[in-house]
Amino acid sequence: MELRPEFEKNYWSELLHFVADERREHEVFPPASQTFAAFEHTPFDDVKVVILGQDPYPNRGQGHGLAFSVPVGVPIPPSLRNIHAELEADCGVAPPPHGNLEAWADQGVLLLNTSLTVRAGTKADRDVHRRWRWQGQGWETFTDAVIEALNAKPARVVFVLWGKDAERRERRIDTSVHRVIVSPHPSPFSAYRGFFGSKPFSRANAFLEEAGLEPVNWGGVADRR
Repeated sequence: MELRPEFEKNYWSELLHFVADERREHEVFPPASQTFAAFEHTPFDDVKVVILGQDPYPNRGQGHGLAFSVPVGVPIPPSLRNIHAELEADCGVAPPPHGNLEAWADQGVLLLNTSLTVRAGTKADRDVHRRWRWQGQGWETFTDAVIEALNAKPARVVFVLWGKDAERRERRIDTSVHRVIVSPHPSPFSAYRGFFGSKPFSRANAFLEEAGLEPVNWGGVADRR
C-alpha cells in the first residue's frame, strides 16, 4: 500500500508523539506491536474486502489490531457476537467458539478501524476520551488515506462500512469500480436498526464473483485455534 508519503506529513509525526504520550500516561490498546496488524495480515495487493469499524476494543486483552477481532481464548464481545449471528443468518455459518478473525484477514479482508488506538476504559470513558482527546489527532487522516489508496486500485474492492464513522467514508469511494455495503454498527445499541438482515457477507461475495474474483470463505474462522 503506497502510504509512504503520509509518513512525511506533519500530522503523522504529531500523531506518533500524541500516541506515545498517551501510552506513557495511560493504558492504550492495542499494544504498540499490534497497532498495524491489519496491514501485516492483509497486504495491499491482496485486499479485496474492507470491513471498516470505529475504534479498538478498550479492555485489556481484547484488541489485537484487527477491527472487531479478539484473540482465541478471550470472551467474544457483544458486537462480534452480533456479527456471528448475522453471518449465520446470512450464510448458514455456525458461530465459531472464539472471536479471532485472522482467517478473514489472511484471505484479503482488511479489518480496519477509523482510529487504530484507544485509551483503556469503559464505553462512557472511551466516548469522552475519543471525542475530546483522540478525535482529530490524525488517525482519521491516515485511515482516509488508506481508503483513498484502495480506491485507486483498478481491481474491485468491496467496502463494508459499519457505523456512522465508517459511513462517512463512502464519499471517498468510486462506485463505478468498487462496491459499498453500508449498515448500522453491529453494537447491541444499534444492530437492531438495520445491521441484522443486511446480509453483508453474501452480498460481498456476490460483488466479488461478479468481478471474477475469488469469494471469501467466511466460515474459515471456525478453523482458527
